[in-house]
Amino acid sequence: MPGLLAKKLGMTNIYTEDGQIIPVTVLEAGPCKVYTVKTKGKDGYESIQIGFGEKKEKKVNKAQSEVYKKAGLTAPLTLREFRNFELNQFKTGDEIKVDIFQVGDKVKVSGKSKGKGFQGVVKRHGFSGVGGTTHGQSDRVRAPGSIGASSYPSRVFKGQKMAGRKGYEGVTVRNLKVVKIITDKNIIMVKGAVPGSINSIVTINK
Repeated sequence: MPGLLAKKLGMTNIYTEDGQIIPVTVLEAGPCKVYTVKTKGKDGYESIQIGFGEKKEKKVNKAQSEVYKKAGLTAPLTLREFRNFELNQFKTGDEIKVDIFQVGDKVKVSGKSKGKGFQGVVKRHGFSGVGGTTHGQSDRVRAPGSIGASSYPSRVFKGQKMAGRKGYEGVTVRNLKVVKIITDKNIIMVKGAVPGSINSIVTINK
């Protein structure tokens, strides 16, 4: 669906005319540049590739930098593909701004959730622990307990709930209402929370 790439700036509150407080997430949406226009005849489907931000030259390999130079564009920080745009309205190098959205629109925002690092089973899966410190279990309060790997089957089944990395997974929040748009600053405010930490890149779709 038509959309934009945006940077999450944080959350705040805004007041309506009747004095109600609305919690909003502030997103810097674009301007995004069109890097590639894919057509059905050439690529088998229709879409446009949109880039957001700028990447340092030393972080771009030679092959990529030559492609961007040929198109007269700088290397983007993030590059994503969007479908259902009207292709005849865009060409390589065009800018797409926040004015494709309007106040009152319902959008879905996708991003990576906050990373929590390596966590134990109590925090990661909500285990209650072995419980108590009686019967000599002074150091087993937050332990996972048995995982059933005895002489048979002599291995650990896949998918067991164990300690490991928590967070930094793809999350999509749907039906967020666009509350306010500041066109000259490329700011869009949506009601509610969106996934990711501050300064993370998210995708906004109609």
